Amino acid sequence: MVSKTKIALGGGCHWCTEAVFQALKGVVKVEQGYIASIEENQSFSEAVIIHFNSELISLQTLIEIHLHTHKSTTAHSMRHKYRSAVYYFSEEQKIEAWTILNTFQPEFKHQLVTKVYRFSEFKASREAIQNYYLKNPNKPFCERFINPKLELLLHQFSELVVSERIPEKLKAIKK
Repeated sequence: MVSKTKIALGGGCHWCTEAVFQALKGVVKVEQGYIASIEENQSFSEAVIIHFNSELISLQTLIEIHLHTHKSTTAHSMRHKYRSAVYYFSEEQKIEAWTILNTFQPEFKHQLVTKVYRFSEFKASREAIQNYYLKNPNKPFCERFINPKLELLLHQFSELVVSERIPEKLKAIKK
């Protein structure tokens, strides 16, 4: 029996976040859109829901990759649109996510701004921009912002990357 679960992550542009997680082994589906939490974080922020097989990729690995592929230590002026977050679906996930963030903090020179929030609501992006990188790998935005994140994946997490989900021009990095 496959052990599928989900987690939601936000940090940067959802096109970037979607592309990073679509490239990974064990990720079954990535839903791109906007996520709201509760109370002061009830406004929607760009994010993705990642459905994954926990026997092939752990929550810890997903969060580690997330921390390294967006500005997880920067409290910039656009955080209302790009909330650096892990959105949990259960109390167990909440505890695990906080523990994971605390485990990785020593790897970063600056304090992580990534927070753990309760998932409240999701609004999918319009169809035209879903799977943006897969549809548009040669667009200037993809070349400038997404390719460097995929290059980091290939350099630091190559054993987790599904080769067929990476453009040929980036695959040389993996070797």
